This record gives sequence, structure tokens and C-alpha cells, in this order.
Amino acid sequence: MPEQTEESKLTDRYQTTVPELVRKTLKLERRDRIRYSVQSNGTVVMSRAPEREEDPVLGKFLAFLANDMAAHPDRIQSVGAEFAERLRSLTRGVEVDLDAPLSEDDE
Repeated sequence: MPEQTEESKLTDRYQTTVPELVRKTLKLERRDRIRYSVQSNGTVVMSRAPEREEDPVLGKFLAFLANDMAAHPDRIQSVGAEFAERLRSLTRGVEVDLDAPLSEDDE
């Protein structure tokens, strides 16, 4: 395959859209992770990052919750409007990056 090039533009927040050709070549889907390897000559190689293994403890906990809710649906309670508004007021204006590591040790 002959070399092909694509370009994208950085936003003010240093974000960009991965061009369609690159997404198709790397078989990228939404929420996939991308790895950038910086070579000694200044070249940057972009590749699809390997999928992370799921946290076995979190998986077991979520399974426990699902089983408990299925076994005891009468225990499930809705969140009241007052409580929901309180939560919204505490997080109003807070931007969250769901892909950001929780600490520097996570990467």
C-alpha cells in the first residue's frame, strides 16, 4: 500500500479528531486507547494500545450487586429529587475526564 497522509487540527485544549483513515487502519472504536511512541529521531508512532485487563475485584463486586438486586428487588429504592439536586449542586461546573488515571502510578 502506498504511503498515505492525513492531518487533523488541535483545539485550544490540545484535543483532535483521529482521521477516518487512521481509525480504520488501527481498527479504533469509541473509547479505545491510543499509544504514542516517541522515537529518538523525533518521529512519533501512533498505534492501538492493548486492552487493559478488567479489575477482578471490581468485577466480582458488580456481580455481587447484580445478584443481590435480582434476588431482592424489594430492597431497591429510588433516589429522591432533593438528594439528586444536592448531588448536582456539588458537581455543577466540575469537568471530569473519565479516561484520566486516578494517580500517576496508574499509567
